[in-house]
Amino acid sequence: MADIKKPVSKRKILPALLLCLIFGYFGTHRFYVGKVGTGMLQMLTLGGLGLWMLYDAIVLVLGKFCDCDNAALSDWT
Repeated sequence: MADIKKPVSKRKILPALLLCLIFGYFGTHRFYVGKVGTGMLQMLTLGGLGLWMLYDAIVLVLGKFCDCDNAALSDWT
């Protein structure tokens, strides 16, 4: 079977991670990648009381975070 690769996002990991670590309680990193709906939810729940924000930071560092088009964020800068 052929490996099916996810498309690569034009958005970068480093800005998303910095937004997550600094303003993650307000979901700014999710707005950055185009996930407005979950960004609003994260804003209303203060980052899922910090747990959702922490999860997103870990997923970003591991390079598994995707944007609104389901394209993987793969480049750091």
